[in-house]
Amino acid sequence: MTPATLAKSGTEHGHQAALFAYCAVAYLHGFDVADEWCKTGVIPQTTPYSMYETPTVPALEWFHAIHNQGHGDKVRGANAKAEGVRKGVADTFLPWPNGGWHGLYIEMKKPTERPKSETAKGGVSDEQRRFGEYAKRVGYGWAVCYGWEHAVTTLRSYIEWGS
Repeated sequence: MTPATLAKSGTEHGHQAALFAYCAVAYLHGFDVADEWCKTGVIPQTTPYSMYETPTVPALEWFHAIHNQGHGDKVRGANAKAEGVRKGVADTFLPWPNGGWHGLYIEMKKPTERPKSETAKGGVSDEQRRFGEYAKRVGYGWAVCYGWEHAVTTLRSYIEWGS
């Protein structure tokens, strides 16, 4: 299933799943192969990947989601809060120092939430904006991405920055 298919629902969840599907292919085979897969639905024949080889994009190895919303009922929500879940924390994190940053946080939004003007909030809550300001102040990159393709472009730019 390609990222476009995963994102077809238009939900933030669908776009985040699409991003992680893309990154799984890019990690093993590189950004160009992942791009080709998105266009054709087929991963081009490359040298078979062996678990003993260095991945093509090692920066993506520990890229992960941060479960910080959608906890359902009051009991699960209370349990999540007790476990340390915080409102406003970004949806994903790339623990790869680059370009003067310690790592990169990405707050995912649906493409339909993209702001129409520079001063519009664009679906970002006050808590998310405060977290982003904090992250940048202490040396982390932070970006708001409207859709999986925007997030891929942001990740790729961050990883390739200075290389």
